[in-house]
Amino acid sequence: MNSIIFTTALRFLGLVFFQGLLLQRFQLGGPILGHLFVIMFPVFIMLLPLRTPRPLLIFLGFLIGLAIDLFYDSPGLHASAGAFTGYFRKFPLKWLAPRGGYNVNYSPTVRRYGWNWFLKYSALMLGAHLFFYFCVEAFTFAFYVDILLNFLISFPVSMLFIIMFQRIFEPLD
Repeated sequence: MNSIIFTTALRFLGLVFFQGLLLQRFQLGGPILGHLFVIMFPVFIMLLPLRTPRPLLIFLGFLIGLAIDLFYDSPGLHASAGAFTGYFRKFPLKWLAPRGGYNVNYSPTVRRYGWNWFLKYSALMLGAHLFFYFCVEAFTFAFYVDILLNFLISFPVSMLFIIMFQRIFEPLD
């Protein structure tokens, strides 16, 4: 139990500082690359143990988002998206449930469920997070072209970072 809490706290701090200190500065200019935002911190919510209660997921999503907001100087934007992602996590897990169900003592990782399952799960989670984030950022659907461009350009790059994170910190060997 203590190792799960320690690992989760370490992952929280690592992702906050990685997102806040490195990825926050990763902004390029231009007509296409100006829409690139690398958002990786939702992997924290994705990898929480399956038995984590939903209110705690929402709170932890809000908390990590609030910590990211301190770096981005965007009061509440990442916090709301993080809380939404904590709320939303139940649905992809339900849609992608294996035949035998989940062992609630584990986290949803590549090691437990394989790359095929993890890619579907993380794509659904990241897609929902990014779509919510860009909609709240624009605050109106009048900017639907910007929302769509931000999503289409940021999603594959952010997904690549999540895959690299999973490969580095959860090796199958």
